[in-house]
Amino acid sequence: MTLANLLAIQRLQAFNASPQGVQRLLAAAARNLSDAQLQALSAENRFDAAYKCILQCAMLGLWAQGYRTPTSQPGHHQTTLQCLPLTMGLPNDVIIVLDALRKQRNQNDYEGDPVSAAVVTECITQATGLLAHTRQFLQTQFPALLK
Repeated sequence: MTLANLLAIQRLQAFNASPQGVQRLLAAAARNLSDAQLQALSAENRFDAAYKCILQCAMLGLWAQGYRTPTSQPGHHQTTLQCLPLTMGLPNDVIIVLDALRKQRNQNDYEGDPVSAAVVTECITQATGLLAHTRQFLQTQFPALLK
């Protein structure tokens, strides 16, 4: 599957990202990662903040490539994460972990399943790595979006 194929089947939309929009979303991802590290928050809120950082980084990968997911469509989080190998070259083993975190987020949000400390730690670890990767990716591949 390619990004063009996903566009053709309407899992993606064409999108022209502005440097201002990219910088705002990158700053929001950094704030969410910072919030995820606040020990005073519940495990669920820390997890949510870290997961939000992951999703925002994945969106930035799509934006840089000229796409976005239609947010009104079911499964847009899954599509966004599964595009990471195509947008920012992440390996599939990382995507498997990120998708497991997405499933945990759904279980917590829609069924109230608790989030363990180990899952919170893993989500923060993944968010930290992805945010660093996203910054490097944008600096090397799309520096105009950071001006």
